[in-house]
Amino acid sequence: MVVKIINGVLILVAVFMGLKQGWAMLTGKAEMLDLFGKWGFNKAGVMVNGIVTIISALLILYPKTFVWGNFLMAAAILMIICFHLLEKDLKGMAIELPFLFLNLVIIYLQHPFTGK
Repeated sequence: MVVKIINGVLILVAVFMGLKQGWAMLTGKAEMLDLFGKWGFNKAGVMVNGIVTIISALLILYPKTFVWGNFLMAAAILMIICFHLLEKDLKGMAIELPFLFLNLVIIYLQHPFTGK
């Protein structure tokens, strides 16, 4: 029971962060445009990435789409990690690692409302 509560809190954190960052990308916040711009993304590309991030955050909430939402969010985070590594930006990569691990831990613990 305690594990399900902890996992529920972790899911809410992941969803909140996904919605927050996705909204920042979708609305074209300057720091997001600068970050993705140095990797060759234009404003439309950043907006599409924001939409995918928001959708993945919402998919995490439902047990039937839980794994797909986590997979999409982890893939987006892994893409950002790879871009940081291409620039040899270890600090940027290290900042993204906890968010990637958060999605992996959530997948391991499974959705709290499934019967398992």
